[in-house]
Amino acid sequence: MTGIQPRGRRLGIDVGSVRIGVASCDPDGILATPVETVQHTTTAAAVRRIAEIADEYEAVEVIVGSPRTLRNTEGAAVAAAREFGDAVAAAIAPVPVLYHDERLTTVTAAGALRASGKKGKAARAVIDQAAAVAILQGWLDARRSGGWDSSD
Repeated sequence: MTGIQPRGRRLGIDVGSVRIGVASCDPDGILATPVETVQHTTTAAAVRRIAEIADEYEAVEVIVGSPRTLRNTEGAAVAAAREFGDAVAAAIAPVPVLYHDERLTTVTAAGALRASGKKGKAARAVIDQAAAVAILQGWLDARRSGGWDSSD
């Protein structure tokens, strides 16, 4: 994609089978911060909550993590993330939903939380948000450096 990107908040989404981490950035797209962890009890309920958050934050784009394998292939997790992202896209149209490679974001987030002293239940409560922050921050940084690709 070329041209000037719209100013506004973006949401980062880390899709999991039990929990979904959500992050947001400032309107200038500089810093991603955690928002909340959405329980993934049903896809419909989770999509509804993500749509509410997108509306509340006046999101101009939503970036969903695409968990490709270390061999850069797509497996069941990528298919699940895209299925969820497609459901979100239908719920928040015309706000675009983009995908960004999220390899190792949960591992990185877990390590950072351990290093900060959070362990056990305290870490599990925020690890999905931290992974969403890593997804969104990675996308923002790649876009700023010219390495942005919405098809990731």
